[in-house]
Amino acid sequence: MFKSKAEKIYIIGIEGAGTSALAQVYAGLGHKVLGSDNGDHFYGDVLKRKKIKVFPSYAKENLPKNMDWVVYSTSIKNDNPEIIEAKEKKLKLYSYPEALGELFNQKFGVAVCGTHGKTTTTAMLAQILKESEANPTAVVGSEVIQWKTNTLAGGGNYFIIEADEYQNKFQYYNPWAVVLTSVDWDHPDFFPNFQDYKDAFRNFTAKIPRHGFLVFCGDERNVIEAASGAKCEKISYGFSENSVYKIKICEPRIVNRSAKRKLQAFEIYRGNKSLGKFEIGLFGKHNILNAVAAVAAACKLGANLEKIKAAIKNFQGTARRFEYIGKRGGAILIDDYAHHPNEIKATLKAVKELYPRKNIITVFQPHSYSRTEALFSEFAQSFSGSSETIILDIYGSVRENSGIAHSKKLADLANRYDPGRVKYISSIGEAVKFLESKINNNDVVISMGAGDVWRVAKELKAAKKLAK
Repeated sequence: MFKSKAEKIYIIGIEGAGTSALAQVYAGLGHKVLGSDNGDHFYGDVLKRKKIKVFPSYAKENLPKNMDWVVYSTSIKNDNPEIIEAKEKKLKLYSYPEALGELFNQKFGVAVCGTHGKTTTTAMLAQILKESEANPTAVVGSEVIQWKTNTLAGGGNYFIIEADEYQNKFQYYNPWAVVLTSVDWDHPDFFPNFQDYKDAFRNFTAKIPRHGFLVFCGDERNVIEAASGAKCEKISYGFSENSVYKIKICEPRIVNRSAKRKLQAFEIYRGNKSLGKFEIGLFGKHNILNAVAAVAAACKLGANLEKIKAAIKNFQGTARRFEYIGKRGGAILIDDYAHHPNEIKATLKAVKELYPRKNIITVFQPHSYSRTEALFSEFAQSFSGSSETIILDIYGSVRENSGIAHSKKLADLANRYDPGRVKYISSIGEAVKFLESKINNNDVVISMGAGDVWRVAKELKAAKKLAK
């Protein structure tokens, strides 16, 4: 794909998590980059800071004549006017995963994958390598708070990516190493059954060359099964006694280091040798696992142990992953991306550990009709860690406009497991109105889901001055 000279690249759907990161990597390599998007413009400010031009809607007139090639988000449909124009102009077209794979495969590529935890683990590993002066390139599926962006465009040998299994994106990546965090059936609109889903990960780990390595969670049977295809060095981590990197919880589990920040403490053993105590500013068992996955990979890559400890202790997290938003009427406002039943349960457990005396109010927005239908019963049983739950209408995404599942029915079923604690409210605006005069300093409100439910916490915070 690449020539020695700087080239002109146009990206359709440039403000997605992946495409915006790719645009910044291209710009860092000296290419001229511009593009378009008509969505929620999540990464518009990031691209503006990088001086990357973005058209706010799709139109064939946007596409300059002198482009060397065009990259498009996988959410873009064939009737997009810019796709049609690019074909008429006979420009080279690449999907986002194809384009990312072209870059990733040129370096020592480390792909972080799994149903849950890959965003945080990718960001942690990249931050460790950054602080270890390895100068990595990294593409993360969310803004990393310390970077104020979702990518690193380094000149070092390592390229760390958050590798998405959806739509068979794995086919474009030839990893030197893989970190596999978890395997729970997801994306039923693409993977019709759990076996097909597991096979995607098994086939991906089988692509690792013999001189590469696989870091995987040894606590989960499905992960162990998916790791079975790898012919390289395998490095397990987890709470199980058989793990190469074994976790032991320190006491106290959550320690105060200052009035402003709490840290979760744990100890790691490599074999029979203790690597010492580690601390992170993220909460829940799942984030300990994410941290240890990053530690195991970083150790294999030769990072200094003390720098690893410092990097994960200072790591501030990523946007929409247990992100503290602010307060409203004394209530603590948190936003989280959890959109799978197991993620919901893990996140609510972490909230309870952090705020044991608070009333937890969850505002959940199901993401995609197919996922909600396929995991309907599991979703209904995932809110027991919440004192009160509001379920919003399903966020259909660009791929689905309708489906059989409905949030009212989900709320009704959830109330069988948690009687009287689950309420259906159709819209974000109604939920904000319902909560703004109700919540107080006894409450934690967490907006949860992969759609635009983040607006609940943000709008409650913005409405603070209106409260009496």
